[in-house]
Amino acid sequence: MNKNLWLLAIAQGLFLANNVTFIAINGLVGLSLAPYPWMATLPVMGYVVGGALSTGLVAESQRRWGRKVSFQLGLLVALLSACLGILAVEQQWFWLLVGTTVVAGYYSANGHLYRFAAAELIDGGHREKAVSLVMAGGLIGAVIGPNLANHSKALLTMPFAGAYLALGVLAIIALALISQIDFPPVPERTSHDDQGRPLMEIMTQPVFMVSALAASISYGVMNLLMAATPLAMQVCSMPFSDTALVLEWHVIGMFAPGFITGSLIRRFGVLTIMGVGVLLNLACIVIAINGNDLHHFVSALFLLGVGWNFLFTGSTTLSLDAYRPEEKDRAQAAINFCVFAVMSLSSFASGALLTTQGWHWLNLGSVVPVLLTGISLAWLARKFSSSGVTA
Repeated sequence: MNKNLWLLAIAQGLFLANNVTFIAINGLVGLSLAPYPWMATLPVMGYVVGGALSTGLVAESQRRWGRKVSFQLGLLVALLSACLGILAVEQQWFWLLVGTTVVAGYYSANGHLYRFAAAELIDGGHREKAVSLVMAGGLIGAVIGPNLANHSKALLTMPFAGAYLALGVLAIIALALISQIDFPPVPERTSHDDQGRPLMEIMTQPVFMVSALAASISYGVMNLLMAATPLAMQVCSMPFSDTALVLEWHVIGMFAPGFITGSLIRRFGVLTIMGVGVLLNLACIVIAINGNDLHHFVSALFLLGVGWNFLFTGSTTLSLDAYRPEEKDRAQAAINFCVFAVMSLSSFASGALLTTQGWHWLNLGSVVPVLLTGISLAWLARKFSSSGVTA
């Protein structure tokens, strides 16, 4: 760890604090403002739709101006969206809230590149450790996010308006941190420079396909269950403080393993660790469908977080071998677009399925994409085995 990695890890933590707070409050605010209950998670969906729509813009800004300027632009948008969120809640305007979260998606598209930037801030062959350790910075989000939502929801006149104000403060702090990071300089490019392979050729590689699929589904399933949790716990008449506790342990599960995930990948192989992530997701589902007490929610969401960490860190590490340096902006944008597209679907499905089918069937439906991830990993492992490659 060097100064740049430490600062990026803290910025990652503040980014996740923003995400967790959004998840904790947007579904509940949406439920109070939406014309129909099934529309409750549309503000959550708006956040990831905005991220998907922004991937191309972010990739272009990274290519032209480099990591630092692009990340700073994302944080300025985060500050703007926090102000709009306050206005939407104060005015009780549901569609402004949805539009606000779409705008905030630009920050999300930037923040999802922090993990890739981590691999560029070290020398030597420890990229997976740099990725894993920066992602471990999400522990800050585990502590700040749920507590921020819980303690700031009553700061202003309207419930939860104060949470958006707090998110604006986090954006300002993160902006100051990013300004102190020394990212690699933007390389000089001319029209004669090698632009790399066509994007379709990059995307049709087995390694890229499996890494994009695993990243997308792991985030999609995690988002499906996490976005529904505050609503499910409200249906079970649990106080918001219990919801904050569950989300805190969930995010601890997401990022605490980051201190060892890189080492585990180096020792056992990336596909093995990703396979363990699949098993942990299945364990989460088994616990969730067997009870609605607080300890069921805590343990299920904690395992969901650890499973996500193994799958998402592993897929990021796996993808680093699928593209060349000159191809990184397009390749990383393509991966993030896949992630946001699946998250958009899961965000909408989360509220719709919970309010129409219930928590039990929502969890059972998650089994299919989790098994699909396991099958894809087994397929890639077999291809590696037949070609004599270890992973």
